[in-house]
Amino acid sequence: MLAPPRVLTHAETVTIRTDEIEWCVAPAPVDYATALATMTARAEAVVAGSEPELVWLLEHPSVYTAGTSADPAELLDPRFPVHVAGRGGRYTYHGPGQRIGYVVLDLGKRGRDVRCYVHALEQWVIDALATMGIVAFSAPDRVGIWTHDGGEEAKIGSIGVRVRKWVTMHGFALNIAPDLRHFEGIVPCGLPQFPVTSVQKLGGSQDFSTFDKALSLGFARFLRRVSPEVENEA
Repeated sequence: MLAPPRVLTHAETVTIRTDEIEWCVAPAPVDYATALATMTARAEAVVAGSEPELVWLLEHPSVYTAGTSADPAELLDPRFPVHVAGRGGRYTYHGPGQRIGYVVLDLGKRGRDVRCYVHALEQWVIDALATMGIVAFSAPDRVGIWTHDGGEEAKIGSIGVRVRKWVTMHGFALNIAPDLRHFEGIVPCGLPQFPVTSVQKLGGSQDFSTFDKALSLGFARFLRRVSPEVENEA
């Protein structure tokens, strides 16, 4: 059985089987452009074999990001900077109170199944949310993390990925305690029929470290879901 990585407060390499995966928790919000450049450089280094894979947990200052399917008509009120992200999906909001998880993994050695990877990301976050008292789920016809708020389905987390040369970029964004009014500046993920909610609004634990710890404890299971071959070996 694989041992889970520790929850980190700085960059540190964690060994899992024969793979070295670096975990980093940013102590302060990271500018989106800086984060994107850092993540891109790491992905290129993983392709080249010169740097380890990475899980990077952070927050951003308030920003809107546009995925490859973004429709300009869905940018309703650009009250914050807008960045072209290069990931899949449409517009979303990032800001304080939101846990961002950027995952740079080499799918070339993990099954080369992008759909399986996306589903594994969803379930990883869903499992972690359960430790915060939130029942969440995935939906077969739309990507993301969903829950119930006031009797209706609401989105609590987003998934957006890019894969280049079988190395992943971007990852997930979970609404722990952001200002939900900022989602009013866009049509979130192009789905106007669904409201956006947060752990705070649903009365769950708002402790980022609780969520981060749950991610670390579920990391081995996440890797097994990404690559069924690894699961069969475990």
